[in-house]
Amino acid sequence: MADGRDGRKATVDPKLLELLACPLTKGPLTWDAERSELISRVAKLAYPVRDGIPIMLPAEARTIAAEDALKPPPRLGGPS
Repeated sequence: MADGRDGRKATVDPKLLELLACPLTKGPLTWDAERSELISRVAKLAYPVRDGIPIMLPAEARTIAAEDALKPPPRLGGPS
């Protein structure tokens, strides 16, 4: 899924991901690269990233199913 008009997939800088928090729960977020969304497992919400900009508005978030919230977070690429 592309995040913007140029057709490229969005990426989120891992350092930015460490700073961002769910606006409702103030809890951590995980990155879903396949859907270009930031996931709040506690709130069961997926915040979209459009044109590389996280849209951190609960009204813009998609509700995720309970079983999706329980999936382990994806590993970020990079050296191990």
